[in-house]
Amino acid sequence: MDICKIHKNSSKCSVNAMECFMVLSTQAQKISIATLCGLFGTLCIFENSLVLYLIFSSPGTRRKPSYLFISSLALADILASIIFVCSFVNFHVFNETDFSKETFLLQLGGVNTSFSASLSSLLLTALDRYISISRPSEYKLLMTRKRAWIALGVLWVTCATTASLPLLGWNCCTLNSTCSELFPFVDDNYLSSWICFIMVLLGCIIYAYAHVLRRAHQHVAYMEKHQVQVGKQNARMRMDVMLAKTLVMVLTVLVLCWSPVLVLMIYSIFARLSNHLRKVFAFCSTLCLLNSMVNPIIYALRSKELYSSLRMVFSRFRRQLKASQESPEADSTHKSSMIET
Repeated sequence: MDICKIHKNSSKCSVNAMECFMVLSTQAQKISIATLCGLFGTLCIFENSLVLYLIFSSPGTRRKPSYLFISSLALADILASIIFVCSFVNFHVFNETDFSKETFLLQLGGVNTSFSASLSSLLLTALDRYISISRPSEYKLLMTRKRAWIALGVLWVTCATTASLPLLGWNCCTLNSTCSELFPFVDDNYLSSWICFIMVLLGCIIYAYAHVLRRAHQHVAYMEKHQVQVGKQNARMRMDVMLAKTLVMVLTVLVLCWSPVLVLMIYSIFARLSNHLRKVFAFCSTLCLLNSMVNPIIYALRSKELYSSLRMVFSRFRRQLKASQESPEADSTHKSSMIET
């Protein structure tokens, strides 16, 4: 009997049974997955590394708590890209099974930690905007650098702990429980808990964004009603409206990229998945990389400070390139004049 169709826990816990999760059957499917992962992963690493450089190379941005949260998001996306692409391509494209259960769960924990930290960083960014727009006079007192670093520490520890539970023993092999049809060795109850954790994060983000949008709409109406009054308050309102729109764009991309994966995960808990749906899940997983790749583009286009820093970097690079091109010509001219003399 085909072990891929057996629901017994012993079959799902053997290393040989991991071949059942290699759902890409044709060379074209493997090439497509490898191309998507390579393209999205490379761009994601480059773009997020650029965001980190722009933030920490400028004293004005690296001191602000909001940009600390964006830095956490960029770092999480970089780690997610590296770990996800290496493990995903190695497993589905090269069909590598020469590793233990602990090694696989360690890789899966790294992917879950990175993507969870990415979502959690978006939540902290949303809460930062929530406090900024709801209590602007107390923002600097409430959102200090120390509190921002503490929040980031709690964020990463929580995500790492949650993602490490299968490695620490909450897996279907140790508990002799029902195994997931999407991930080897993963307990269905743990997968349900992780989905709930992600849904809570998304729900909190949506709530915070809804409040920010409502207050931004009120600010726009206020500015239209009091066009005569111009000053720092209106400038701050324009900034809050701009940031609110930016966060909504990030949230829209987030929901569009994560919805297919979450829907298939939830469906796998209550129903049996066909091979076709498992192939669809493999391709939809690359959308998480797409989300990590699009976030820095949104920041570069919407954040005036990062955009200005990016322009300064490019102008400095052009000046250095121009100087290096002109330097050999100046040396040759000086040498020819010396020979003539």
